[in-house]
Amino acid sequence: MTDDTTSMFPAGRTALIVRMPEAEPVVRDWQERIDPATRAGAGVPAHVSVLYPFLQEHLIDASILAGIAAALSPHHAFDLRFERTGRFPGMLYLAPEPDAPLRRLTRAITGRWPDVRPYGGRYPDPVPHLTVAQRAPEADLDAAEADLNGRLPLTARARAVDLVAYDGTAWRERASFTLREPGK
Repeated sequence: MTDDTTSMFPAGRTALIVRMPEAEPVVRDWQERIDPATRAGAGVPAHVSVLYPFLQEHLIDASILAGIAAALSPHHAFDLRFERTGRFPGMLYLAPEPDAPLRRLTRAITGRWPDVRPYGGRYPDPVPHLTVAQRAPEADLDAAEADLNGRLPLTARARAVDLVAYDGTAWRERASFTLREPGK
């Protein structure tokens, strides 16, 4: 969900994300040092995107919120393990394992809104990931990767999917959809 600068996010853009607060102590320093969106104070927490971008904020009403809740209601909370880093061109991320539960969340939302494709449809099978930094110099990405590989593994629990919206200055939580605990 991060991008080159916060000006790259138009006001009203939304996303559905799974926050990973357990990853904050591991990635925050690198994000603040080398990731332009984090440095600009955009309020982007450590997360894995379920769907970015989602609907424009002005289109989100009670029926959309109810639809999100209905699409996510069959899904349980789950644990993730981050054992390795990964790279896309110009980007460093942590790879969540298993990624199947995250893919199921994305399919649940895109099944309800089939015209809303992850990353605007640019990638036919997007890889779930927790972005550490993108569009940073390769030397910075290399240094961050070496440091992070020495600090992994880490575990996190996916407990909710949050709807966040960019208000022109920062990303703000608009709603949160709790995933059911197993057995409930």
